[in-house]
Amino acid sequence: MEPTAAQFGPPQGERELAAVDDIVSQAFALTPDEARVVAQKVEAGGAHVRVLREGATVAATLVTIPMGQWWGGRRVTLAGIGGVGVAPAFRGKGTGTRLMQACLRELRTQSVPLVALYPSTQPLYRRVGFEQAGSSFESRVQLQGLDIQERSLSLRPVDVSDMPSLHDVYRRYAQRQQGWLDRGAYAWNRVTHPRGELAYGFLVEGQAGVEGYVYLTRRRMPQGFAQELSLTDLIALTPAAGRRLLSFIGDHRSLATEVVWRGGPAEPLLFLLREQTYSVKLRYHWMLRVLDVPAALQARGYPAGHSGALHLEVDDDLFPENSGRFVLEVENGEAEVRPGGDGDVKLHVRALAPLYSGFLSPSALQLAGVLQADEDSLRTATALFSGTPPAMPDMF
Repeated sequence: MEPTAAQFGPPQGERELAAVDDIVSQAFALTPDEARVVAQKVEAGGAHVRVLREGATVAATLVTIPMGQWWGGRRVTLAGIGGVGVAPAFRGKGTGTRLMQACLRELRTQSVPLVALYPSTQPLYRRVGFEQAGSSFESRVQLQGLDIQERSLSLRPVDVSDMPSLHDVYRRYAQRQQGWLDRGAYAWNRVTHPRGELAYGFLVEGQAGVEGYVYLTRRRMPQGFAQELSLTDLIALTPAAGRRLLSFIGDHRSLATEVVWRGGPAEPLLFLLREQTYSVKLRYHWMLRVLDVPAALQARGYPAGHSGALHLEVDDDLFPENSGRFVLEVENGEAEVRPGGDGDVKLHVRALAPLYSGFLSPSALQLAGVLQADEDSLRTATALFSGTPPAMPDMF
């Protein structure tokens, strides 16, 4: 049964806020004080807490985070979902499914075409139309292998007045990637204040201004005096900036043994190292939900210089508006979407997510049995949705 407006919405009053803190504490093994800190970061970051009520009791909660995501060089409006928790007494009763359905319906009324999350369990989110659509990798580098000596660019600590420039540098870099976030206040706060700590920021400047920056925290290792450097952000717009930042990180080798940061499967800065004194490990596959099929397809960018038409037939159990036939017409990277067509490519809205992101090729989706298409349509779909592997360094 679909939750009513009275059952789903923002928490009301101190009693419901306390219930949210209690659910978060139990779902994520936090102390009450830690749960309160999480709630404060949510409020400060412009995210929105939602609850599902069963009768007069708060049965479940989640957080929606307004952001954007870069696809083919264009920003697509995105909502991130985090902090999903169900009270222990309500687990195993379909409460999580009802919570997600109500949330997706609300976001659709707000004209949000895409929703993303990091799953703690996949069956719940697959039931409401999510599917794997990208990755988050961890790069771990031995500092003894960071022997780059680059001093041509100046390096200094970040000042509060530098933040607009850093935001611009990040945007210019993220726009070239597939799946990176167009961050809002919530995501930026996780860069500068991870886990409630303070990350130290340093930027590098050239004649044209800021060319890169890094934010880092230092963690004591369990034994001795050695540290591990954890980078919450590492961005370099130019090769010189990349080498300067690696030199700066390497300068910590007398104190730290390793440096670790999040990114994609092929980190450009690792290519600059003399030896393979590093490891790259998959951390998570994140999931995507196409909430508005024509809007999402039309909003993203496509390979420049390529033109073609793709006839889709989509099935969506939750939103009948997404079910049916659509024609995606691309001309030099720009898209138009109209209803109708021949339905040559048949797939569920779940399978549309990895197709949209390029996480799996059309042929791979066909081999998995979740996409049906003729050879001409497969070639067109492959050309339209080609690109670098989708990745997302940010957690939320």
